[in-house]
Amino acid sequence: MKTDDEKRINEVKRRRTFAIISHPDAGKTTLTEKLLLFGGAIRLAGSVKSRRAQKHAVSDWMEIEKQRGISVTSSVLQFEYENHVVNILDTPGHQDFSEDTYRTLMAADNAVMVIDCAKGVEAQTKKLFQVCKMRNIPIFTFINKMDRAGKDPFELMEEIEKILDIEAYPMNWPVGTDGNFKGVYNRVKSQMEIFEGGHHGQAKTSAITGKIEDEVFGDLMGEQLHQQLMEEIELLDEAGNEYDHKRILKGELTPVFFGSAMTNFGVQPFLESFLELTLPPAPRISKEEEIEPERKDFTAFIFKIQANMNPAHRDRIAFMRICSGKFHKGMSVYLSRNQKKIKLAQPQQFFAQDRATVEEAWPGDIIGIHDPGLFQIGDTLTEKDLNIEYKGIPVFPPEHFSRVAPVDTMKRKQFIKGIQQLSEEGAIQIFKPLNTGIEEIFVGVVGNLQFEVLEYRLTNEYNVQIKMHSLPYRHVRWIETEKFEAENFSLTMDSILAIDDFGAPVLLYQNEWTVEKVEDRNKGVVLHTISERNSFK
Repeated sequence: MKTDDEKRINEVKRRRTFAIISHPDAGKTTLTEKLLLFGGAIRLAGSVKSRRAQKHAVSDWMEIEKQRGISVTSSVLQFEYENHVVNILDTPGHQDFSEDTYRTLMAADNAVMVIDCAKGVEAQTKKLFQVCKMRNIPIFTFINKMDRAGKDPFELMEEIEKILDIEAYPMNWPVGTDGNFKGVYNRVKSQMEIFEGGHHGQAKTSAITGKIEDEVFGDLMGEQLHQQLMEEIELLDEAGNEYDHKRILKGELTPVFFGSAMTNFGVQPFLESFLELTLPPAPRISKEEEIEPERKDFTAFIFKIQANMNPAHRDRIAFMRICSGKFHKGMSVYLSRNQKKIKLAQPQQFFAQDRATVEEAWPGDIIGIHDPGLFQIGDTLTEKDLNIEYKGIPVFPPEHFSRVAPVDTMKRKQFIKGIQQLSEEGAIQIFKPLNTGIEEIFVGVVGNLQFEVLEYRLTNEYNVQIKMHSLPYRHVRWIETEKFEAENFSLTMDSILAIDDFGAPVLLYQNEWTVEKVEDRNKGVVLHTISERNSFK
């Protein structure tokens, strides 16, 4: 029988936690569902294309997501596959909700980047990729929709390397494009994997092993495609990047897989290669030291808060990433921010909106815990050591601002509660202007579609209708100074002072040149583009 230490170390080794990122419509949610199919977590995938009917993607749970056919929040999904426990963090693809993706990436050890073979590297892909690169996390690339017409594979490889500034190594190589897709040549195993479509979307894959010059491949794909494949593989071998596992783990080299999530082709080989190449949960940086996942004491951090996942119960769930030790139901921990001791009640693991009570969990796992209003994004939870505090979650500057108020002033209490909870989730940012003489609430968002979600959720979850008035501000900077005195702060004509929802002073302004002028006029003041929630400096 294993000791507690042996069991903990074994459970850590089994875990793989990754986020899936992409530009909208690249097939991210479809790939997520096919991975779940192979893991036995679901029996039927909900096609993204049929969301207007009664079937919806299983990772999209919010009603507005089903109506609009987009993901606006991150979903947490777990399944087991060949003695691995896989935690998938499915993120919003739409750029208006990218801040939720940024926060989710803080909880991931790896990232899977999905690219549409016809569109290549798109704007949102680049933006999300840069966040991954900032953290040096391994990035695996799945080039999707190969059963359709698309760009030349060499052109796609060049885009990845030039636009994303990362070297790439194709783990397999497509045979036939532009609607003539025959399958892939697996470079690692030196084998052909043949694509057979038309089986109700469930592609059958047969593998034929042998040297690439063997006549059997010519018989399978035709002499012209066979000759082209041999030339392309020779070119990759001679002029392409070398395979280097260490560089993959450092986020310096991305392994590239070609396939089709809709037809399942290439998904299972991708999953198996991913599990083989990735490592278990990595150490996490605290203000005092690196915390190893094998450490005995439990530690975790909050990276997401979601209210009203179950509208009937008006619940509020804080999602935590376990970093070390063992989690068990009903345990008591300290909240590092105020050193308050709390009991972790009603721990749950999620499958989109479905949930199950958790008895125990391990480093790498994502757990939802009931939040009575105690937690904030970026909070550290620790079993014993009160000096542990994990690096905070970055708060990115919003680009659109509106003055928001309830239509019915008698519902101001519900309005304040709703808007505060959405702010604590990170769905919006709240700013209260200073020196105006009246109490107003400004809302800042990364993308305009967030205003639509704000209005929808306040109406449907809090029974409050709102009126919004667009503001001219386009930028926000957090103010760092020894002593902040609003009445003595010198402003430009296009700027105002406010405080954010954590009480920190900020500058809202319209034009880029304002920053330099404000810093010149207020000696000792530094303006920051990013804030961090509850982090050590």
